[in-house]
Amino acid sequence: MNRTGRSAVSSEKRGKSLTEQAYAILRERVITGELPPGVDVSEPELADQLQMSKTPVREALARLCVEGLMEAFPRRGYRVTPVTLKDMDDLFAVRGVLEGTAAALAAQSLTEDELDALDRLADASYVVGEDVSTKTFVTSNETFHSAIAQGSRNPRLHSLVMSHLEECARLFYMGTRIRDINPETLNDHHCIVAVLRQRDGEKARLAMIEHNENTRKGLFAAMVANPQPGISL
Repeated sequence: MNRTGRSAVSSEKRGKSLTEQAYAILRERVITGELPPGVDVSEPELADQLQMSKTPVREALARLCVEGLMEAFPRRGYRVTPVTLKDMDDLFAVRGVLEGTAAALAAQSLTEDELDALDRLADASYVVGEDVSTKTFVTSNETFHSAIAQGSRNPRLHSLVMSHLEECARLFYMGTRIRDINPETLNDHHCIVAVLRQRDGEKARLAMIEHNENTRKGLFAAMVANPQPGISL
């Protein structure tokens, strides 16, 4: 390959790298609420913040639009997709079915070591308003649910559960900010592990569905009681 060819390949790799960087940074800002629902953003503004050209930022924003986290408006810019309680209800309804099924299967196949690891994950907590512990808590929560889905020994089901958990991540961060969910999560997670240890698939399914519904109801009530921009009925 000649020098011109190597230069073109190098530029392409560098461009992809910058796009991936911009995507990862912006996605995290949306998920964690640093860029809250309904807020308007622009390519030049974000490019300046990230110290990048507009091209990788534009490509990252396009990817976020495909994922439903951003909305594009011609000649106006972009907006972080607002959250509606209807969308939240729909998402949790699907999660209940998927994770309930995963828990029922996992009750028959999780090893004792895996159950012990779930008990440790169930002890996760955070300090309300503290970013570092909140991120650790949300990550532990996702790992807990992922481990149960993996315990189903059904890769397709695990993949579906993970895609819905990722969609819920922004809601989890909102929930941690507007209410203390430590007691609820700690209790529910340990109850789920206790039922899984009984090897009763139906009880495990119902325990997971109940936990999912507790989370939905708590989040719904908190959002109604504490109206925020970008969140609507």
